[in-house]
Amino acid sequence: MQILQKSISLIAFYSILFFSISCQPKESETASTPVDVTELDLAYEKYQEKSITERRFKHADVIHLVKDRKGKFTVEEIGRSVEGKEIYQMTIGTGETKVMLWSQMHGNESTATMALFDLFNFFEGENDGLDELRNKLLEKLTIRFIPIVNPDGMDNWMRRNALDIDLNRDAAKLASPEAVILKNARDVFSPAFGFNLHDQQTYYTAGEVATPATISILAPAYNFETEINDVRKKAMQVIVGMNRMMEVVAPGHVGKYDDAFEPRAFGDNFQKWGTSTILIESGGYPNDPEKQYIRKLNFMIMLHAMEEIADQSFVNYSLDEYDAIPENATRLMDVMIRNLQMKKDSLSYPIDLGIRRREIDANGAFYVSGGIDDLGDLSIFYGYEEVDASGMEITVGKIYETAFAKVSDISGDKALELLKAGYLAVKVKEAEARELHGLPILVFKNATSIPFGIRTGGSPNFFLSKDGVLKYAIVNGYLIDLEKPMDKTYRMSVN
Repeated sequence: MQILQKSISLIAFYSILFFSISCQPKESETASTPVDVTELDLAYEKYQEKSITERRFKHADVIHLVKDRKGKFTVEEIGRSVEGKEIYQMTIGTGETKVMLWSQMHGNESTATMALFDLFNFFEGENDGLDELRNKLLEKLTIRFIPIVNPDGMDNWMRRNALDIDLNRDAAKLASPEAVILKNARDVFSPAFGFNLHDQQTYYTAGEVATPATISILAPAYNFETEINDVRKKAMQVIVGMNRMMEVVAPGHVGKYDDAFEPRAFGDNFQKWGTSTILIESGGYPNDPEKQYIRKLNFMIMLHAMEEIADQSFVNYSLDEYDAIPENATRLMDVMIRNLQMKKDSLSYPIDLGIRRREIDANGAFYVSGGIDDLGDLSIFYGYEEVDASGMEITVGKIYETAFAKVSDISGDKALELLKAGYLAVKVKEAEARELHGLPILVFKNATSIPFGIRTGGSPNFFLSKDGVLKYAIVNGYLIDLEKPMDKTYRMSVN
């Protein structure tokens, strides 16, 4: 009897042990095994489209990168914009699983479009050590691209189309020809997976932290209850794989959008119509104003996601990892000045000062206009650049008395020399209206005083000094360390 009881106990023990082990999630479901990005990095460096180095470009400047491919792609015009510009789709691959990617639905959101041009080059490559990856994608997938959905908005660098309609709020009514084209393209192709490619403002953070949400993602909801069906689940799982890759190259830089259902949006409706849809939004990254590094990240995550769709490796990912991606917060400023002591009459009080710069179109390009976005206790906000102004005070800048003939007569070194001497502005005798320049100093032709005001909406043009020594210049919202000036791109206009 004792032997029998011991046998039963042992059987029970091993049964419990086996059950416990078998119920543990698989390794692939729990452990964020680092993604090997060597191949992805190599592919980008080899196939980056070198003709594009800035994020603003016109339809006519790049449409040859769509039309004039080498033959691997099937390129078709699928319609025209409000102003009559061609909209193309490009198809490659012979696989059973259909994937559709569309970009620049908003005309001033071009980061992913640049990355698509890089991807086109990659797919046309051969005998480069990347054929195994390329052939797997082309054999397992049929991939369709619509690289520029809103060419009119693109040419005017504006979000909306020529009817002033937001195409991403036109999926239900289909008032715009571009919306009809996109809807028809989806209906004809019936893709299993869709990538909805956008840009977002650079002030999002990946949670309540200082880290920019360089890439934001979302598997959009398909109903107001934000339920998860098999279609949406697959989108979430693909996103988990993308986030794992990002954790290798840019850890902490992924945020997640709120998934409230928007019945007018294309992403939400693609999900509703049965396409597992992944939203990718390109945000900000330090010292990357033209989003060229973010372009590379787009290339890598799209290629990685397509590989995981091709080999179905995404299906083992747990939705817990999707849920763990931090939600976006709007917590960034371009410049944050901390602990600035202010005075008003007999009152002395400390503030933090948050500065943001906005882009203004001019002469076929743009300049920036800095403004004080907020002040007071900004302890929950962060800056791409920060300075602790403890013990410092504001010093008003001067205008250099001797006028230069024209902007080109002023060098960057001369501008810094004048800044260090307390001058925030120079004068020129000749200049075009709103002529653009890249100097770290204000340039006046008609203006006679430096705009300045420490208030919300005020112009951030002043010095920070300590014990009578100028330490920093704030010029149109740009922060310049006078002791250790850094190379920066300045975009300003003559006033």
